[in-house]
Amino acid sequence: MNNNTENTMSEARNDFGRKPITRKTKKLHPRVDLTAMVSISFLLIVFFMLSSFLSRPTSMDLGMPGRGRGCGGGGCFFGTDVRMMTLLIGKDNHIVSYFGDMPYLYEEPKTLTYGENSLRKELTERSNRAVKHTGDPKRGLIVIIKPSKESDYGHLVTVLDEMAITKIPTYAVVDISPEEEKLLADK
Repeated sequence: MNNNTENTMSEARNDFGRKPITRKTKKLHPRVDLTAMVSISFLLIVFFMLSSFLSRPTSMDLGMPGRGRGCGGGGCFFGTDVRMMTLLIGKDNHIVSYFGDMPYLYEEPKTLTYGENSLRKELTERSNRAVKHTGDPKRGLIVIIKPSKESDYGHLVTVLDEMAITKIPTYAVVDISPEEEKLLADK
């Protein structure tokens, strides 16, 4: 026999009617899941929008004293005395309010208590009077709050709540002076 036919015969397999053992592999197309990428990019966009909003410069209105000095019956006072009210907070629901600088008071100091009929009523009346005097709602009452060493934190919070209730936009908490401590003790 021919060598060439022997090789072909030995290489040929008999499958006896069965399918061949080696299967054809399916060609899979690679697929990238972008779900995580979309959620991360959404979070980054939100973060940068929020951080750019918070980093914007903001301005604040300042209540500055008037330029001129005026002298009235109670002594000389600055032009903002009609707008500037000082509250001295003492112990046991004791509040003293006055207008003007300490040596030159615009009016006689008043003794007030917490509540609608005393402190809130005084703040509302003075605020309306200040707006009427200036003619500008933005230039309303300025309240300086000075808690004494005998007052407790709850009294200060109550006065700050009254500022929010009466919608006084400009107020500050400042240290009390020895002269004001004496005035608070006398009243």
